Amino acid sequence: MKALLGKLEGDRVIWVIVAFLSLFSILAVYSSTGTLAYRYQAGNTEYYLVKHLVIMLLGLFLMFVAHKIKYTYYSRLSQLAVFIAVPLLIITLMMGTSINEANRWLTLPVINLTFQSSDFAKLALIMYVARLLTKKQDQIKDFKSAFLPVVLPVIVICALILPANLSTAIILFATAVVLMFIGRISVKYILALVLTGVVMLSVFMVVLLNSPDTGRLYTWKNRVENFINKEGAESYQTDQSKIAIATGGVAGKMPGNSVQRNFLPQAYSDFIYAIIVEEYGLIGGFVILMLYLILLFRGVRIAHRSPGSFGAFLAAGLTFSLVFQAMINMAVTVGLLPVTGQPLPLVSMGGTSLWFTSLAIGIILSVSRRVEELETEKGGEYAPA
Repeated sequence: MKALLGKLEGDRVIWVIVAFLSLFSILAVYSSTGTLAYRYQAGNTEYYLVKHLVIMLLGLFLMFVAHKIKYTYYSRLSQLAVFIAVPLLIITLMMGTSINEANRWLTLPVINLTFQSSDFAKLALIMYVARLLTKKQDQIKDFKSAFLPVVLPVIVICALILPANLSTAIILFATAVVLMFIGRISVKYILALVLTGVVMLSVFMVVLLNSPDTGRLYTWKNRVENFINKEGAESYQTDQSKIAIATGGVAGKMPGNSVQRNFLPQAYSDFIYAIIVEEYGLIGGFVILMLYLILLFRGVRIAHRSPGSFGAFLAAGLTFSLVFQAMINMAVTVGLLPVTGQPLPLVSMGGTSLWFTSLAIGIILSVSRRVEELETEKGGEYAPA
């Protein structure tokens, strides 16, 4: 064990955060999948735990490999990744596996593994935007030379994600806007982009609320109307989530004693935070929140101390994306936002989404590893000129 820990490089605090979130994940997934096990696995409650452990261990392995790769290599990899992501998203829209009237998944032949192409596209786009911002720094204030080349791939990929996964498209768009601001893109162009996005989203919402009750539009319409009117199937989920949080109290019911796991749909994924608060109380919920906020702080710190612009943009973009997703998941759980279907990073039971999250954290750690190497060479804390 000591030899293994000695091979872990990069920000030690992030490794500790990963360890704690993984521990919470194992305990919460095991507790929340009991009903699922009796429904589909003849009461074998260990089935989903073992499955989740295997997925998590593979994710940690991917994180380890990603953090050992020199972060500058991800600049070139981003070009290939975006080139692959666009056709994957198109194929997903046209002939992807449909679940809940959303073509989000692609099923790989032979191994029969399904994955969300949007998870891959999100990672690819953030890396690619970081690369473009780095390359365009000499003419970063120019509309034609800098702003258009950066914003076009953002619009294309977000537009391809939006029909099946609105919340992911919004998170990715918001992350890209933050990156453009950090990358010194002209504020007037960013404001114009944000204003255009808000107007388009408003028009979309008006069309949505007046659309016929068919397809994916119906799902979005239901979620918005149920959030406003506090009724319907989506409201049932948030009501059960609030009951779990309210009955958890300060100290919780202790691990494995959740009651609402038997009534709350997606207790093991989208609403796993509610189960954590029910079993570990507000103390447990606060710990989870603080872990993500510390991750945000460490990611920003790594970005600030990065030896190059690409590393700074890469660490900042991936960190913001993960923390945005976590905050949205927790906001949905407590009823501050409509149901989005966003899992809690590193905690919710999942497959390939957990792997892409692990890769993102591994890349952040790769940047921090280079910072540590420079600090060792200079014999003190490294600060870029």
